[in-house]
Amino acid sequence: MASPGYSATSSSKDDLRKRLARIEGQVRGISRMVEEDTYCIDVLTQVTAATRALQSVSVRLVDEHLRHCVASGMREGGDRADELVDEASRAIERLLKS
Repeated sequence: MASPGYSATSSSKDDLRKRLARIEGQVRGISRMVEEDTYCIDVLTQVTAATRALQSVSVRLVDEHLRHCVASGMREGGDRADELVDEASRAIERLLKS
C-alpha cells in the first residue's frame, strides 16, 4: 500500500500549508479582536470565516485521502480496502456532524 501522503506533487502539500498558515493568522486576529473588545458580531463573523476555511481544508484532505490512500487500497484489494473505505466514511460522517 502507498504510504500516507497528500499527492504525487508537493504543490498540494504546499497549498494546504499555505491555507493553514492563513487560518492560523485569522485565529490570531480573532484573539486580538477579543483582547481589544471588538464588537461581538464582528468577532463572530471572523470565527465563521475561520470555520469555513477549516472546513474547506477538511474537504481537500478527504479528497486527497480518497484519491491517494483509498484508491491505492482499492487497487490492492482485500480487507485493507474495506478498512480504508470504512475509515473514510467515518471521517466524512464526523465532518458532516461538525
